[in-house]
Amino acid sequence: MAKLAREGGSPVLHVASDDLRFEEIAEGLHFFGPDVEVLRFPAWDCLPYDRISPTADVVGERLKTLSRLLHRTDNRPLVVLTTIAAITQRIPPQSLLKNSVFYAQTNGALDMKRLQEFLVANGYNRTETVREAGEYAIRGGLIDIFPSGSPEPLRIDTFGDDIETIRAFDALSQRTTEERQELTLYPVSEILLTPEAIAHFRSRYREIFGAVRDEDPLYASVSEGRKHAGMEHWLPL
Repeated sequence: MAKLAREGGSPVLHVASDDLRFEEIAEGLHFFGPDVEVLRFPAWDCLPYDRISPTADVVGERLKTLSRLLHRTDNRPLVVLTTIAAITQRIPPQSLLKNSVFYAQTNGALDMKRLQEFLVANGYNRTETVREAGEYAIRGGLIDIFPSGSPEPLRIDTFGDDIETIRAFDALSQRTTEERQELTLYPVSEILLTPEAIAHFRSRYREIFGAVRDEDPLYASVSEGRKHAGMEHWLPL
């Protein structure tokens, strides 16, 4: 497969039968093809129409892969790994991914208004202390963000409108673990509660299920633009 990616001139898509085979292929590619870029596109780690949402790690990895494919400009050998379950799931439209990536780097300018608008629009929750993926906190010139799909949160230290440092840190001890030169943010969810998405959901939900009861928490939450556990299974109706 690594040879095919090197000689074929275009990305190679491999669809594994299940998660175990998915991991075996990924491990083999890293060993036999260290020069080959491997993008992982896993399936959601929850059942269809479950009452829980896919985890932020899985969503982040899926969105990172889709965004990389959309914005790819180099000719490095590339293999996209996925599973049968993953390719049967609907994905966000290209228009969403094109406008839902935020990039920043050290010694560069940071538009705080644009950053906050991005975080709110793409499902991040503001908290006092960042603990989980999809959270952010702002304290003066310090901005803590736990990006979707990242193993650790990042701390941006600014001076005025400029970024002085970007550091990965441990969410529990708050200690720096690594200096970074850049950061890339993706949405927390593959489903964003835009006015258009909410209107479509409300219309289709009533069309399929009839009159909505007052105590329907899913319908009420989405109608108000609030996230609800498991809503990702229902919004594409």
